Amino acid sequence: MFSEKVVNVGNVNIGGNYPIVIQSMTNTDTTNVEDTLRQINELANVGAKIVRVAVRDMGDIPFFSNIVTHSIVPIVADIHFDYRLAIEAIKAGAAKIRINPGNIGSDEKVRKIVEVAKEYKVPIRVGANSGSIGKEFRHLSRHQALAESALKEVRLLEREGFYDIVISMKSVDPKDNFLANKYVSEIVPYPFHIGITEAGIYEDAAVLSSVGIGSLLINNIGDTIRISISGNPIKEVELAKQLLVLLGFENGIRVVACPTCARAEIDVEKLAYEVKSWVKGKKVNRNITISVMGCIVNGPGEAKYSDIAVVGTKNSSAAIFLKGDLYGTFKNDELKEALLSLLDII
Repeated sequence: MFSEKVVNVGNVNIGGNYPIVIQSMTNTDTTNVEDTLRQINELANVGAKIVRVAVRDMGDIPFFSNIVTHSIVPIVADIHFDYRLAIEAIKAGAAKIRINPGNIGSDEKVRKIVEVAKEYKVPIRVGANSGSIGKEFRHLSRHQALAESALKEVRLLEREGFYDIVISMKSVDPKDNFLANKYVSEIVPYPFHIGITEAGIYEDAAVLSSVGIGSLLINNIGDTIRISISGNPIKEVELAKQLLVLLGFENGIRVVACPTCARAEIDVEKLAYEVKSWVKGKKVNRNITISVMGCIVNGPGEAKYSDIAVVGTKNSSAAIFLKGDLYGTFKNDELKEALLSLLDII
């Protein structure tokens, strides 16, 4: 099940029955407010609802405050090692802070963070990744060690009477990642931020994240997601949005296509790319599936569960099926207009 508890991050609700939220993190210099705000705007424009910004030292605080003031989305302060940074980031307007209690120091330092977070009503994201597992748990299996490391941090906040918690456990191994999140999700009610850590460059990150994040989402685990890519964070959000649409968690248009074979009467790949370009940016109020099929033999049957099916033929025309029934046959130069008109009435 998705989390029972709802946590407010600025004006964004995560958990409960609220939509899954896409996050990313800036890779600009925090002291360069103009560049950072520009990147935040770009991330928001492609679908990010929350953006994380690194707060590295006290010198970053005034710049962070300026970023928070002018940002169009809630900003999460990414904190490591110095508890004072967390406190000052909260006072500077952070909508949420991300800390790792394991590298913050003593329980007393964590307690001071909690006091200020309570006062300002700011949630805290805690957790662990495969590189920050507590020494006392290293005798356990990898996924259990990851899970228990995160639970230790959760219990520390709970002892201080703090419950506006978001949990994140990320591994480089999708199986460990799944098992750890499943383990903890059956114990606590808090929202989960999910992803695969150190997923790599775009192509590798796309595969690993689709498996790692997708397996959790289809098992009703995960309230916010980040696809980690070594590179432009805009691609993280675009890929995350695509994943949510393809899995049916977000409204959008999914274009699927049959694998090619000797019966294919058209260039299926070419037509599928064309259809994707036609519908790109089209706003819809639900999830719509368009199938592109290469022949009339199996096309209608295979696509009967699609909202719209485009079945190409070798005589420069294509048949369009609407929810399994033949809608009409159109010449290639009529296809785009016919398809787009259907999207307006479907």
